[in-house]
Amino acid sequence: MQVLDEDRVRALLRYEDLIPAIERALVDYSAGRVQAPPRQMLEVQPAGGFFAPMTAIAPFGMGVKLVSFFPHNTGVPTHHALIALFRAETGEPLAVMDGRLITEMRTAAASAVATKALARRDARVLAVMGTGVQAHAHLDAMPHARDFQEVRVWGRDPAKARHLAAQFGAVAVEDAEEAVRGADVVVTATSATEPVLKGAWLGPASHVNAVGWRGPKGRELDDEAMLGAFVVADSRANVMNESGDVLIAGATVGAEIGEILAGTKAAPAGRRTVFESVGLSVEDVAVAALVVSKLG
Repeated sequence: MQVLDEDRVRALLRYEDLIPAIERALVDYSAGRVQAPPRQMLEVQPAGGFFAPMTAIAPFGMGVKLVSFFPHNTGVPTHHALIALFRAETGEPLAVMDGRLITEMRTAAASAVATKALARRDARVLAVMGTGVQAHAHLDAMPHARDFQEVRVWGRDPAKARHLAAQFGAVAVEDAEEAVRGADVVVTATSATEPVLKGAWLGPASHVNAVGWRGPKGRELDDEAMLGAFVVADSRANVMNESGDVLIAGATVGAEIGEILAGTKAAPAGRRTVFESVGLSVEDVAVAALVVSKLG
């Protein structure tokens, strides 16, 4: 059995391989080929954190991720995780690996998958709201989905936004509305519990990847952004249980992204789309299996 730390995982993962692996996992999930019970989010007091086991059995393997989310951390990441992968044919343990980077990259890869499926073919302007780990990962992953000619970064701390934008040749914008107006694709990757993205700023056929998860009582998108869009979930059941964007606005999930990818459902032409991503255990197992396949 292999034991891999984050540096070893980082050396083996590339978005060119990761994005197709996530796409296949999402199709398998929506087609009913995956067993993945809803995760149990356990509150950790008095630290104000969360701890969750996430399990999945899929055609390509089975595994469990143990993930912690401590939003008030300073000096260390807010997310930590371990993933254990088992052989589906025999139940043998294959590997245990650090899951922090996998969580980071598979989330951005899922947004890239959704953007390829839902954004306009001629999308050229990307706006990223946020300056943390997920904003960084999405700036890295999104060019694999579309050929963006202009990339804008907004954050509540302008200095952090400028620093992040400089790493990717993007433009830091101090006003959120200015960052979003005219953008073809928007990523919300913030820790906000109140809306930072307003529907009034969005174009009629824009695409939004909503990934800043704060549970059923927090949201990044306002009512107009949600109710004026065709909402696509990574998991309908999980989004309807966990996504404040959907629940607070009273929005309806039109399809799962796996259904869109498989062609069993389609987004209405010319309508704004929102991809609600709360994260799936099958994504983690897919990436763990990809890592193990590269060990030789």
